[in-house]
Amino acid sequence: MIRFYIMFGFAFMFMLIRWDGKLNMYINTKYTYLSTIAIAMLLLLSLVEGLRMYMIERANEKKAALAAEAAANGENHAHGHEECNDPTHDHSHDHNHDHHHHHDHDHDHDHGHSHASPVRWKRVVGYMILAFPIFTGIFLPVQTLDSSFVKAKGFSFPGMDDSFSDEKNPGNHQFLKPDSSVFYSKDNYKKVKNKELAEFINLDSLALNDDNYMKAMEVIYNSPGDFMNKKISFTGFTYKGEQVDGEHYFLFRFGFIHCAADSGVFGMLVDFPKGTTLQDDDWIEVTGNLTSELYQPFKQTIPVLHVTSFKKIEQPKDPYVYRTF
Repeated sequence: MIRFYIMFGFAFMFMLIRWDGKLNMYINTKYTYLSTIAIAMLLLLSLVEGLRMYMIERANEKKAALAAEAAANGENHAHGHEECNDPTHDHSHDHNHDHHHHHDHDHDHDHGHSHASPVRWKRVVGYMILAFPIFTGIFLPVQTLDSSFVKAKGFSFPGMDDSFSDEKNPGNHQFLKPDSSVFYSKDNYKKVKNKELAEFINLDSLALNDDNYMKAMEVIYNSPGDFMNKKISFTGFTYKGEQVDGEHYFLFRFGFIHCAADSGVFGMLVDFPKGTTLQDDDWIEVTGNLTSELYQPFKQTIPVLHVTSFKKIEQPKDPYVYRTF
C-alpha cells in the first residue's frame, strides 16, 4: 500500500505545481508536456497498484472464509462421531498406525532470521528517500533565484573559461555566458553557432526579450566583434559583486537550458552613467552600445554594454528565461 501512496504522492505533487503555475521554476517550459505525461503515468500506476492491493485483500478474505467454513465442517463431523452410539458399530479402526515417524524437529530452527531486520530497515529508508521530495515539493515554498545564488556560488564565473566547455558536463550551473555546446558534438555546434549568428548579425539593433534572451546572449559572446557599437537592449537584475568598481554592474537573468540541473545566471557587465547607484536585485531595463573591456578577474576581454538610457522596472511575472533550439 505504501507504493500506492508514493506514486499517487508524486502525481499529486506535479499536479499541485502545475496548478500553482510554478512549473517554470523547475524546467524549461518547452518541456511542459513531459510533466503531463508523468502525471498520467503515475496516476495509471497508482490505479494498477490500488487494484492489485484490492485483489490481494479480496483473496485473503476468501481464504479466511474458506478456513472458517472448513473449521466449522470439521467441528460438525466431530460431533457426528460422538452421537454414534450403535453398539454394533465397530469403532476399532485400529488407530495404532504406528505413528512413530520420529519427526526430528530439532533441525535447528534458529537458522538466522536476523536477516529480516536489515531488509526491513532498507525498505523503510528507501520509502523515506522517495517520500522526501514529495514532502518538500508540496509543503516547502519555491524560492525565486536572485543575487544571493550568485554570492553563494562565488564570483568565479567558470562559464568564461574555455576549459568549461570541454568538460561536457551539462549538470554544472553556468554563469554569465550561456553555453549550449555541451549538448552538441564539436562539428554540430559549429553549424548551430553559424545558423544562430545569421539570425542576428544583420539587425541594426538587437532587443533581447524573454523568447530570444539566451540564444542572443550566446551569439553575442561567441561573436562579440560582429556586434561592436551596435545598439543592444535587455532587462535583468543588478549584481555589484566585490570585484566590480565605479558604475559597473552585472545585469543578469536566470535561465534554464532544459531544467534546474543545467540552469545558470546569464547576462553581461554594464557600464552605467557616472553617479548611478543601484542595489543588488534591482530590476533594470537598459539600452546601450556594445563595447569591450579587459576584465582583470577573468584575465580576458569581455563584452560590456555602455549604457545610453535605463530605467527601473518591476520584477517580471516570470523572472526566468529559457533556451530555445
